[in-house]
Amino acid sequence: MRLGCALPLADLAGTGLGAGAFGANARVVEDLGYESLWTFDAVGRGFLLPDPLMALTAAAATTSTIELGTGIMQLPIRNVAEVAHRVFTLQMAAPGRVLFGVGPGSTEADFDAFGGSYVDRFRTFDTQWTELQIWIADGRVGDRTIAMPSDPADRSTLMLAGWRGTWVERAATEAAGWIASAVHSDDDALAEALARYRDAGGERAVVTNLQVGDDVGPTIKRLHRLADMGFDDASIFDLRPTQERLAAIRAAI
Repeated sequence: MRLGCALPLADLAGTGLGAGAFGANARVVEDLGYESLWTFDAVGRGFLLPDPLMALTAAAATTSTIELGTGIMQLPIRNVAEVAHRVFTLQMAAPGRVLFGVGPGSTEADFDAFGGSYVDRFRTFDTQWTELQIWIADGRVGDRTIAMPSDPADRSTLMLAGWRGTWVERAATEAAGWIASAVHSDDDALAEALARYRDAGGERAVVTNLQVGDDVGPTIKRLHRLADMGFDDASIFDLRPTQERLAAIRAAI
């Protein structure tokens, strides 16, 4: 199982939390041997998390091999064409390394902040998902055009998050991967959804947001369970990140 890490917002590299922190921390995570780096889309929580695509673009400048993922972008609070343009920009900075995960969203405060309809989010996302697939594949929807990387190898891997209805099965047939969140799901629920995804022919399955508390031991045990379950990737979110803690988790998996 490949191991990923949420982009740390602490001062891992001893450079301070200024303009270079995203890049410096991304380089630390890559040097520790993590295989993917993840950002999240939260805007209405009363604290500032960086814009996920802007943060990954900064991280791309200081890394060379680590994959860069959004886990996930809440599409219904955003304009699809504008998001596609930003993804294409990230692809220019990190060709072949972008894991572009999207979903309908789950937190009403984020919709309130951006003026989106939380109640209608699934219906909105259904329409947007179809449009986004066309943008990512062709760089064009009807008469609207956005320039995109000409080499298919430079393009992003489009991944889908969703639990309700048939979204797990749609991830298997309409996306390059499925993203599940470990925050609100126990292992039994994850195993059941993963089985549905595999039965539908799904390939890459990623579980994100494994929160690490004071003791890294429980997280390491859960990572082993998820690997045994059959997930291809898992990503941790260390609430108190240090190089030593991240190195210990990386060494154990």
